[in-house]
Amino acid sequence: MNAEDIRSYHGQQVIKDPVWTWEIPCYFFTGGLAGASAGLAYVAELRGNEILGRRAWALSLVGIGVSPALLVSDLGRPERFLNMLRMFKPTSPMSVGSWILSGSGAATTLAAVNAWTGMFRRAAGPARPAAALLGLPLSTYTAALLANTAVPVWHEARRSLPFVFGAGAALSAGAAAVAVTPPEYAAAARRLALAGALAEGTANELMRKALGEDGEPYRRGAPSQLDHVSRASVLAGAALLARRGKSSRTAAVFSSALLLTGALAARWSVFKAGFQSAADPKYTIGPQRRRIEQGLRRGGARAVASADDGALQVLQNDDAPDQAGASQRTDVEVS
Repeated sequence: MNAEDIRSYHGQQVIKDPVWTWEIPCYFFTGGLAGASAGLAYVAELRGNEILGRRAWALSLVGIGVSPALLVSDLGRPERFLNMLRMFKPTSPMSVGSWILSGSGAATTLAAVNAWTGMFRRAAGPARPAAALLGLPLSTYTAALLANTAVPVWHEARRSLPFVFGAGAALSAGAAAVAVTPPEYAAAARRLALAGALAEGTANELMRKALGEDGEPYRRGAPSQLDHVSRASVLAGAALLARRGKSSRTAAVFSSALLLTGALAARWSVFKAGFQSAADPKYTIGPQRRRIEQGLRRGGARAVASADDGALQVLQNDDAPDQAGASQRTDVEVS
């Protein structure tokens, strides 16, 4: 289907721009860092690395503390966030995410305070694995939140976007832990950061390849520029961390800063691509027409001239093919 064949009413935008502001991509970053840091802290403590564990718990606490502030800032009033906790709606990513954020915040606070002060020993016992368990959905539910919108570049990536966000969260948590932990205790964090960098780059490429022409917003304007910043920062940071991060604290901190910059820029690239995708009607109409042509959903009639019999075939697509595997078709003779 050619771009020039896709039309909207007088070329007008079909769907509205997302209403989210700058706080949301920052929340994607801090929430992912908090969730993955909780998992890193729990595993580090299980392996006897108390120094890395305490620092990772502190990072998780900072991330989980900043995240609600960013959400409240975007919502405008604190009571709007509290209203989302009045009920639990499994079909709503926003509702599920609010409960995950609240539960993770409580568990992480107990675990972090106990790791640094020894307080709440009895409550911290179950809080540690709970925080680590909630860390995974905390790192990825924001991808489901994006994919549940009508924005084409987000919705069409619903199967791959959680892997991109999850890998980015691992990258962020590992890099942040490397920055605040002495190199001799940060081996696990270095491995997590390098593995997250590789996984995010791979998942990002697979997502864009699966999007096809719907992924064009990533290749121009602000999303493209942010993507270039992200790739360059992650590549440089990973190379420096692998070569010098084990022996030099300065190199470890500098490489961590590059990796964190790359992870944040990647979230902004996804965020900005959504606005470009919503603004251009071809990204909204194109996927719908492809589904109609494939018989996957009901759509308007398509008139197709038949060269062999001079008839005008009017095709009407149903929600799904009928038992014979074909769409309904009516032939109308033309004079």
